[in-house]
Amino acid sequence: MRLRGIFGGGLLLAATAGYVLTSPSGNSEAATPPPSATPRSGELVYQQSCGYCHGRNVGPVIRGRALPQDYIRQMVRRGQNAMPAFRPSEISEPELAAVATFIEKSRADSKEHGQ
Repeated sequence: MRLRGIFGGGLLLAATAGYVLTSPSGNSEAATPPPSATPRSGELVYQQSCGYCHGRNVGPVIRGRALPQDYIRQMVRRGQNAMPAFRPSEISEPELAAVATFIEKSRADSKEHGQ
């Protein structure tokens, strides 16, 4: 009788181990990033993240200067002097591309910096 209990317990342990090893991990959902939200437009990113300083006598005027997109991307990611760097969690790569295009192609706004 005792041998039967030991055998039954071992069989249960083996079945449980087999299930755990072959079933999907409970953490697989946590490892998969959630679907990204719709990226903001370049103009919206500029208004929300750039325009406060670059349109109000704090930072230099950047609209209407035909700045290259690569230069804008580097400045946004690295920052310089008083300008902070923006992480991808703050401005995503698609948003960075959109704002770089917006800045590169935009005309100077006469309301910025009292011009």
